[in-house]
Amino acid sequence: MRLSIVIVSYNVKYFLDQCLDSVFHSDTALSDGSRLELEVWVVDNASVDGSAELVRERYSQVQLIANTDNKGFAAANNQALRLCTGDWALLLNPDTIVERDTLTRCVEFFRSHKDCGGLTVKMFNGEGKYLKESKRGFPTPAASFYKMSGLTRLFPHSRRFAAYYMGHLDDDETNPIDILPGAFLMISREAMAKVGLLDEAYFMYGEDIDFSWRIKLAGYENYYLPSARIIHYKGESTKHSSMNYVYTFYNAMSIFVQHYYSGRNARLFNLLLRIAIWLRAIMAWSRRVLQSIALPVADFAVAFAGFTGIKYLWSTYWAANVDYYPPEYTWVIIPCYILILMLGSWLYGGYERPVRLWRMVKGMAVGCLLLLIFYSLQDESRRYSRALLLMGCVWTLLSSVGIRCLLSLFRVKGFDLRSMRQRNCIIVGGKEESERVRQLYESLGNARTVSLSHTGLDCRKLYETANYYKADEVVFCSKDLSISEIIDLISKPIKLPGRHTQIDFKIVPTDSDFIIGSDSINSAEDLYAEELRTLATPLNRRNKRLLDVATALVLIVLWPVLVWLQRPRGQYLPHCWQVLIGKKTWVGTDGGATREGVFGPEDGLPRRAKSISPALKERLHLRYLRNYKLTTDLQILLKNLRNL
Repeated sequence: MRLSIVIVSYNVKYFLDQCLDSVFHSDTALSDGSRLELEVWVVDNASVDGSAELVRERYSQVQLIANTDNKGFAAANNQALRLCTGDWALLLNPDTIVERDTLTRCVEFFRSHKDCGGLTVKMFNGEGKYLKESKRGFPTPAASFYKMSGLTRLFPHSRRFAAYYMGHLDDDETNPIDILPGAFLMISREAMAKVGLLDEAYFMYGEDIDFSWRIKLAGYENYYLPSARIIHYKGESTKHSSMNYVYTFYNAMSIFVQHYYSGRNARLFNLLLRIAIWLRAIMAWSRRVLQSIALPVADFAVAFAGFTGIKYLWSTYWAANVDYYPPEYTWVIIPCYILILMLGSWLYGGYERPVRLWRMVKGMAVGCLLLLIFYSLQDESRRYSRALLLMGCVWTLLSSVGIRCLLSLFRVKGFDLRSMRQRNCIIVGGKEESERVRQLYESLGNARTVSLSHTGLDCRKLYETANYYKADEVVFCSKDLSISEIIDLISKPIKLPGRHTQIDFKIVPTDSDFIIGSDSINSAEDLYAEELRTLATPLNRRNKRLLDVATALVLIVLWPVLVWLQRPRGQYLPHCWQVLIGKKTWVGTDGGATREGVFGPEDGLPRRAKSISPALKERLHLRYLRNYKLTTDLQILLKNLRNL
């Protein structure tokens, strides 16, 4: 008996490592005494985080397909499915962990249920919460409307209103379902021979719905098997309120409607989908816009009130004339002061989440310095008051800090200032592995740790210990605890009086130096990302974009001079324009991690080294992404000034 497992990865190196580790630690003994043979395929969609290298180095038994571009979920899965030789095929997300008996339980179910064409399991997220998408119904217009309108949330167990998640079915009972989630979708070879491969018209989203529906159309049942469990971290690569998500999701649903509906029904369903999805997207987009401007607006309003209050007091008691300063000072100069201070804070990451006060302080300090320099360059008639300027800067800084402290007090997501302190961490595992993990935390310097033996541990003891030590996170050593034991501990939370905060659950894979959490991965490289200046940080992405815009504008102005140096000349202005509008960047990498680049990191090499191997080029691109500096872009741009 052979099971073929297909995992499509895209920049999820650490998740992939833990997923593969759990697969290869699975129990393969079947009830009839035979062994289940595993054939594992990893299809990497041009990751830039070293995912393919990880598979080559640590998992030589894995069949690796390393794509040079992102082919999408359906096409990448099909690459491996065409080559699979198993009696069953499993499509498995890289951000999942399987229990030791998950795979054998599924295979045993297939063998005892001849009508089973497809199968999925009970899924929990990294916090131990049950994922409703473990069992899904067919997304009819009515079911989709109930979900998008919020009725599904109001009536989670209704056969009608919760049809999208088949809420009327017990979460712990085996039942036929309509749709199998792509995170864990197992199909028999017999069914796949009739159904075919995934439809590659879907790039992302919708392919699991289409595949599941074709299984049912072929005369088979899709089953939900809750006795087999997995952890699914649900790492999202797109934001659900982004326009890119809306287009991709609508396009997928539109393809599905065209395939399985006809005539008037297809047109009506498509119209309803278009209206519902775009209304939801506009609402979500509006919410994001309001959330993004709410803090700057609050900062500006409070700063302006303080600035004008200080001006009033200063003019009244120092100048003895309440009208000492002209109206334009209040309505033009003061707003400009505040905007420059806020711009400095923004450039230094003061508006990024989670909040880091020192970034805001640094940015406003730079803004204040620029204001003082600008002030000193003005003639006497425009120098209103240096003291007033300094007091206003101090007020703006203090008021901005105060607003963030209030948001932290009310525990608004992204503004928890407690995350700036050392976190209290409980390490659950054996003595040897707990000590190794404790040393790992000490090397990172971001937590105080307490060890707790896994022997005889139950939910109540775990939560009582966490409450006593005011633990922020609990880390499980997977070397000493099985995934089944971890799921049992985190899926049955116990509420205790006086609990100060929510616990984050994390897992340390065997012999690994990284820690996987419910929505993040911590490693030495990730925790020190600012020192390493990775391009993945929002601050560096923004600064790179600002550099692109500034240099493009300068080069457009210098076009009459520099155009005569170009070889050839016809691309100079088109390249400047494409960079200015964001279609390209001056220095880009392969694989989609950046915009398309006019130049690449290899263009910074000496001329004699321009002929390089693909392997060296890949390393140069990876180094550029991990150790990004603005000066690198400038150096490459200046070096290639004659080749724009």
